[in-house]
Amino acid sequence: MLAYPVAIGTVAGIYALLTLGLNLQYGFTGLLNFGHVAFFAIGAYVSALFALAGYPAALGLAVGTVVAFCLAYPLGLLCLRLRADYLAIVTLSFSEIVRLVIVSEDWATQGTRGLAGIPRPFSGLGSGTAEVAYLLLVLGMVAVAALLTWRLAHSPFGRLIQAVRDEEDAVRSLGKDPAQVKVKVLMLGSGLAGLAGGLYAHYVTFISPEQFLPIITFYVWIAMIMGGSGTILGPLLGSGLLLLFLEGSRFLRDVAPFVSEVQMASVRLAVVGLALVLFMLYRPQGLVAARNRA
Repeated sequence: MLAYPVAIGTVAGIYALLTLGLNLQYGFTGLLNFGHVAFFAIGAYVSALFALAGYPAALGLAVGTVVAFCLAYPLGLLCLRLRADYLAIVTLSFSEIVRLVIVSEDWATQGTRGLAGIPRPFSGLGSGTAEVAYLLLVLGMVAVAALLTWRLAHSPFGRLIQAVRDEEDAVRSLGKDPAQVKVKVLMLGSGLAGLAGGLYAHYVTFISPEQFLPIITFYVWIAMIMGGSGTILGPLLGSGLLLLFLEGSRFLRDVAPFVSEVQMASVRLAVVGLALVLFMLYRPQGLVAARNRA
């Protein structure tokens, strides 16, 4: 009975890291990033490859985070001067490019066959205890990321990125370069996505390109919108709510046994979509409203 809530909590924590990264980019800075899953995939594959090569999982997680952080830099230089809608298109295209590279470079990634046998930390503790220990690791990472995001948001740099979000021309008139600010925030959010990807790879122990489709990005957007963008608590609550909808919809077959497993996947998306529509109608600011936004 304990295994299922522990698994849900672990996945929710990984989504919380992803959502904190996207919230830093959009909620605090206004960057319309539709390619967040690309850095999730980069962190997952880099960490997995390091672990399969015999290096400690902690080193793989660190390197995966750094690689995702650094690869956001050239993307930022290329597209952060674009208008918001064009930025969304370019980042979405980038995520598909990353996925296609993973598929084609099968000498390293095994292509569509995926990488299997990724070691999970704490496996020596035995079944049950290992899963709880990993959950605590993920929750610890989420707590650290949330604390650092809070400190950043209340620092001079945090006030600057919120000014870029609210009135970019005013920031430019004060002699600041909004483009450089956006690049830095894109890198920070992408680093969090890379960390989430590494944790995900070590948790599921098998990764393939089909696990990093654009729909993951939109799940993260839904979690941020439902929780409340531009806040710290909002992404955490939104991630938990997203997993509640995704996993709760599995039990719809108990009341609708005539729905097949294939059809249930569409029903789950419909449930999440309906929840988003209702939030936009009745609670557009999300569960937690940002105090400094109109």
